[in-house]
Amino acid sequence: MAECDRSAAGRFRPWPPFSAATLRRKLLDAVACGASGHRRRRKEDLCSLASRPTTRRLEELMRAEEPESCSDRGAEAETRRKIGAFEELQRAAGLLQLGDGDGELDRRKEAAAEVRRLAKDDPGARKTFATLGAIPPLVAMLDSKDSELHLAALYALLNLGIGNDLNKAAAVKAGAVHKMLNLIESGSSPSVSEAIVANFLSLSALDSNKPVVGASGAIPFLMSAFKSGNSTARQDALRALFNLSIASSNAPRLVDAGLVPALFASIGDMEVSERALTALSNLVATGDGRRAVSRCTDAVPTLVDVLGWCDAAGCQEKAAHVLMVMAHKGGPCDRAAMVEAGAVSALLELTLLGSPLAQKRASRVLEVLTVDKGKKVTSAAASSAVAVSAPLSVATAAEGKGDDRMSEERRAVRELVQQSLHSNMRRITRRANLPQDFGLSERFTALTTTSATKSLPF
Repeated sequence: MAECDRSAAGRFRPWPPFSAATLRRKLLDAVACGASGHRRRRKEDLCSLASRPTTRRLEELMRAEEPESCSDRGAEAETRRKIGAFEELQRAAGLLQLGDGDGELDRRKEAAAEVRRLAKDDPGARKTFATLGAIPPLVAMLDSKDSELHLAALYALLNLGIGNDLNKAAAVKAGAVHKMLNLIESGSSPSVSEAIVANFLSLSALDSNKPVVGASGAIPFLMSAFKSGNSTARQDALRALFNLSIASSNAPRLVDAGLVPALFASIGDMEVSERALTALSNLVATGDGRRAVSRCTDAVPTLVDVLGWCDAAGCQEKAAHVLMVMAHKGGPCDRAAMVEAGAVSALLELTLLGSPLAQKRASRVLEVLTVDKGKKVTSAAASSAVAVSAPLSVATAAEGKGDDRMSEERRAVRELVQQSLHSNMRRITRRANLPQDFGLSERFTALTTTSATKSLPF
């Protein structure tokens, strides 16, 4: 039923009153009804589309879930790889335990080659093989009569010992040193001998193995390889001997084997010179080593020649170290041999142009030689004072008779000293790359011409 409005006057109307503004607004609403409804429906459609997961959203969700699934697959693949690698190591270690039958010997040889391959570049494989007990059967293979099996076992042991002290100690404990020496005594082939030298080098790198290897009788074999082996065996043997020289208990054995003369004979070959001088530095620290150096006739001249090498700072430093030890702890004969070999000028040159370490060592040697020279001059002066017991007139007459002869001798000595000093300074100038027209200072010239008994101000 239509509502009726009561007016202020109390009359009733069948519909509410409309003003012109109200009628105009109603008409505009009616006209715009269709457009607004369309827009409202479109908005509702968009809202409904937004409320459902779109294809792009699904792709994003898939991409978000993909890394987790890939990481799971990667971890699973890595686990399978590790399991497969361990099974491979376990299989190779198990084959090493086979007997000496016809087919079993070949399988053991293949297993040793597999151990060598797997342990070459994998520290984890070396630890795993040791845990699986692969070292004792490899050492036991050295008792075989097959040289190919010897090679396979030796190189497998060599690779197992790379950077692994526990494996080196385990190989020595299993008897590898004595079994290798038995192979040498039985007449091993050159290839087997080279592999044995490499294994001695590896085993001697461990401090606890140095006395064991030195006392086993391996030093003569290493000396033979150092003197007459090929280039690789020679360098490996020298490095093994150097390792053994670190242990002072091995010094008498090394000296008795003739290592000191062999080291001096090898100096000059730049491939082994520095290591040979390093081994000499270790030996000269012991009494046996110093006595061996003193007995070697070419020792001091060779060391003095090394001091003149302009492109071997390491060799200069080690040669100066040997001379320094011999000057401090050696006898007067050793210091006299240094002076006679021209060590003073060479050391003086080294204090000017050598490395800081070489300069320091050369200065210390010069100090010892200078003090020793001063003691000789003092003792000579005392003996001459005691000997002067003849009448003064007789002494004056003798001096007058020999004055001309003594002046000639002094003049000759002065000329020789000047020539020696000038030649040394020219050599120093060339090594220091100074200008060729570089001249001696007036103070130095005056110093060399005033007296032949004065030493350089260093």
